[in-house]
Amino acid sequence: MARASPPRHSGKVPDVHVEIHGHRGARGLWPENTLPGLSHAMEMGVHALEFDVALTADRRLVLTHDLTVSAVTSADTRPAAAQDPMFPYVGKPINALTLAQLRTLDVGVRLPRHPNDPFALTQKPMPETRMPTLGAVLGLVNAYDADSVRLHVELKSDPTRPELTPDPLEFTEAVVAELDRHGRLGNAAILSFDWRIIAHAASLAPGAQRFALIERDTLHWHDDLGDDIPAAARAAGGTTLSPEHVMVDEALMAQAAAAGMPVAVWTVNDAATAERMLDLGVAGVVTDYPDLMRELWEERDLALPRPVGPLRPVGV
Repeated sequence: MARASPPRHSGKVPDVHVEIHGHRGARGLWPENTLPGLSHAMEMGVHALEFDVALTADRRLVLTHDLTVSAVTSADTRPAAAQDPMFPYVGKPINALTLAQLRTLDVGVRLPRHPNDPFALTQKPMPETRMPTLGAVLGLVNAYDADSVRLHVELKSDPTRPELTPDPLEFTEAVVAELDRHGRLGNAAILSFDWRIIAHAASLAPGAQRFALIERDTLHWHDDLGDDIPAAARAAGGTTLSPEHVMVDEALMAQAAAAGMPVAVWTVNDAATAERMLDLGVAGVVTDYPDLMRELWEERDLALPRPVGPLRPVGV
């Protein structure tokens, strides 16, 4: 996918802090929600590392964006056991598969078999990459000593599909406990489109940031949303509103300011849209291409996130 260079900005930007959030690591550059992809994103330099988690049949937290095994990002290699009746696993619900079954999948190659998938053209293949657990990711971040990088953990939950979705309280408790066990709860944010999870996180981890995600397709999830989305997100327990970029305009930003809610917009992959979001006053930009955003930040004299690395040797 061709990406335009950031346009020359006509003037200096005031001394403000706007964050670059690496979406699923850096989906446009490396395989999403994987250890190598997250490693490269940290080494490039992002303010926040965003990734998705789901709960397996044996109650393990794994990184995956979808509630069923995606044919776009995953490929079967072999059954976890001989004559496994669940094999092949692609297309099966995540919550019906064990960690052992999911770990047989190759999640490092995004094959260009889907014509509307731009990331197959820009993403570096990393064959034989496995689906990681949340614990493995937190261990990786600790190995990097990446205290400057905030972890944005999106809990995948769909209240309209309860057969695919874990109990929101159990799910939130499991994620909070894992973050706390690895000493990362104080520098983490809980994200979800399912605001029941945001409410539980407010109770279980009041010191953690909570991003209330919203998009046009999930507006119907919220019966009492009203005309003031930022105020509703705040009432649900959110500390930041994170809308789809097509929803962001001056009116929404004014409502967010009145509610005391910073806005982190997703997913922005071109310089022109990013320029518009910055001019509207967003606090963060979620992107599949942190490299492009870093160029734009430099162009606008915004503070760049510090690259992390190299990886600390084991035992040091």
